[in-house]
Amino acid sequence: MNKLILFSALGISIIIVLGVGIFNLQTMDISQNPHFEFTSDYVAVPLDRENPIKVGIIHSLSGTMAVSEKSVVDSTLMAIDEINAKGGILGREIIPIVKDGSSDWDVFAYEAENLIVNEDVDVVFGGWTSASRKTMKPIFEEHEHLLFYPVQYEGLEKSPNIIYTGASPNQQVLPAVEWAFVNLGTKFFLVGSDYVFPRSANEIIKSKIHELGGTVVGEEYKLLGDQYFDDVVEKISESKPDVILNTINGDSNVAFFKELRQQGIESDEIPTISFSIAENEIHNLGVEYLQGDYASWNYFQSLSNEKNREFVDNFKKKYGSERVVDDPMVSGYVGVYLYAKAVESVGTTETTQVCDALRGLTINSPKGAIGIDPETQHLSKVVRIGKILPDGQFKIVSSSEKPIHPEPFPDYKTEDQWNSFLEDLYFGWDENWANPVLISQGDKNEI
Repeated sequence: MNKLILFSALGISIIIVLGVGIFNLQTMDISQNPHFEFTSDYVAVPLDRENPIKVGIIHSLSGTMAVSEKSVVDSTLMAIDEINAKGGILGREIIPIVKDGSSDWDVFAYEAENLIVNEDVDVVFGGWTSASRKTMKPIFEEHEHLLFYPVQYEGLEKSPNIIYTGASPNQQVLPAVEWAFVNLGTKFFLVGSDYVFPRSANEIIKSKIHELGGTVVGEEYKLLGDQYFDDVVEKISESKPDVILNTINGDSNVAFFKELRQQGIESDEIPTISFSIAENEIHNLGVEYLQGDYASWNYFQSLSNEKNREFVDNFKKKYGSERVVDDPMVSGYVGVYLYAKAVESVGTTETTQVCDALRGLTINSPKGAIGIDPETQHLSKVVRIGKILPDGQFKIVSSSEKPIHPEPFPDYKTEDQWNSFLEDLYFGWDENWANPVLISQGDKNEI
């Protein structure tokens, strides 16, 4: 297992030109192919509109997760527009079909099948919560179709029909715990939304804390979309941790951080490291509640590089100067380019051939050098930790020295033991991937 007890400060070269290469897990060397370069300086090329490539996009445009997912739709559409402006894929126009997952995993499953069966799309980009991904997974496997999933998650999964462009545990939560242990303190309080990602991530986190010799002084969960955290914050105040590890998702984070401040817990006293809060959430939730806390990702908008600034500028020109970009948005953007390169390389959108072509692809992206591990279909990528500044951006305080190879199944348990752990959660929640109390609440769009 890769261990990152200490990080070194590092200036990473971030290149917006996306070039396909051959994946080398040891060196992350990238052999560029100029044919696959996409830049902001392009000349309009006529498209074949008679034989388009249809792609599905499914994210929450309503409900508690819309605060995070709407912007991923924007970055995904931006990549499609850029590629169309350059001549499309194989000269064919890309036509996006966008569906609202409504912050409801059952809706995600329904719309995924609708996109595959009725809309006849060639590929789907989407999902945020692990509950949504896990309800979609058997549908993509049954239809032998392809999903690009753009968000960091708990790992403990691999599917031949999913490309995981977000981080696995050893590329986000585990390095953050190690960094916190060295730099912030040894007593941890875990708080999360009550579904499969936080429960699984915290099981992994607890193993790491035990390995390091730290202490978990509290662990609490709230329903996805819950707006009441007074009881949780009271327990945090009583237990006096050195650091809070936060796996709350969606707009519940507003209520959580407001309650922390109302009860007098400030970031300089007990800092919080979040795993699902990035620039976009800060922009929407309010930096006044988050300033001085931390987050762990693979990309921050504040990366100091000319090409990254070009990417940010292009996004702002398209969607507005007040907009920000973040890690899941870049993952959604990069996923479209990975798909385009794979289709170009094999000359067809046939799923099996495209999947074969995707395994081992590497590109330079706004995140730095990344590549698809042929074994797990997860990406190798740089790990970064940032501190939230008053302007809502991040000061990068730590960075891994090179892209980290993905390990979806941390070695604290065997793969079979992890699968058994997940089964216990699933059947304990009446065959759901989240606390079923959430499902029984009248209108799911209100959560």
